[in-house]
Formats: sequence, C-alpha cells, structure tokens
Amino acid sequence: RQSNDEGELVTWIHGARDNIHGLLINGGAYTHTSVALLDALSAVEIPTIEVHMSNIHRREEFRHHSYISFAARGMICGLGSYGYVLGLRAIHNILTVL
Repeated sequence: RQSNDEGELVTWIHGARDNIHGLLINGGAYTHTSVALLDALSAVEIPTIEVHMSNIHRREEFRHHSYISFAARGMICGLGSYGYVLGLRAIHNILTVL
C-alpha cells in the first residue's frame, strides 16, 4: 500500500496488528518527522524493516535521523527498488529462522 497521508498510514499499521506478520515501510519524508509512525509501529510489535531507495546518509543532514528506526528491526537504504526484495527476505528470515 501507499499513502501520502500520515493518519492513514497510522490506521493501516494499527489494522495490521491481527493479520500481518511483518511490515516493510518506506516512510518517505515522514521518516524524519513522524513520532506518530514510531508510536504506531511500537504499539503493534510486528517485525518491521525500514526501506529507503536512496542512501539517506548521503543526503541532507536532516535526513540522517529516522524515527522509524527506533521501532524497526533493521534498515535497508541506497539500493533502489532492490531494497524491497532484501526487506522481504529479511522479514522471511526473522519469521522463520530467528
């Protein structure tokens, strides 16, 4: 799913509590600003991998901070769309191996 609405993202995360076993999230600009996303992810306790197509650490200084990272099991950044493939593999590994 994709949304540019922070409230909708929070609602989706809360709704995932009962029927989703893992989450991939690219919070876009909300990564650096949204305590609401952090709180939602922390509340549901679903294994979460944060994904960014660009390397956020090679961008502007304010993009180096991620609220989502406080709730995520890991982060993949800078690998373009392949980061989503790696994120799915990480979720699979968390659910079946760890």
